[in-house]
Amino acid sequence: MRLKIVKIIDRTSAKDERLWLKVLQDADLSFYVVFDTTYVNENQISNLQRHAYWFASKNVKTGDNVVLYTRKGTPNSKANLDGTTSHFLYWGLDHPIWNNKGDCAVLMELNSWTTSQYE
Repeated sequence: MRLKIVKIIDRTSAKDERLWLKVLQDADLSFYVVFDTTYVNENQISNLQRHAYWFASKNVKTGDNVVLYTRKGTPNSKANLDGTTSHFLYWGLDHPIWNNKGDCAVLMELNSWTTSQYE
C-alpha cells in the first residue's frame, strides 16, 4: 500500500470533517478507494459500506498529504515548506459520515478491476 490513513479529523462537523492520508510512495490516486463503514466488534469491520469515494487520477509524491473533506468544495493543492504538497479533495456530501464512535474509514488499493454494462 502506497498510502496510509493518518486519522479522521473533526468527526461530526459538516464543515470540517476530513480524512488525512499520507503518501508512503509515489502513486496515482485513481488506484484507491475509501469506504465509510462501521465495526461489527473490536476486531472486525462490517461488510456494509455506506459511502464510497473513488479517487480521480492524480499523481502524488512520497511524503505528500492527501486531505479528503466530506463536504463539497473545489480540489486544490498547496506546497509545503518541506518540499511536499498537500492535496485537498472533496467528497461532495452534505453531511458528516464519521459521526458515531463505531464508524471507520477503510482504504483499498485497487490493482485491477473490471466493469459490466447494463444491456
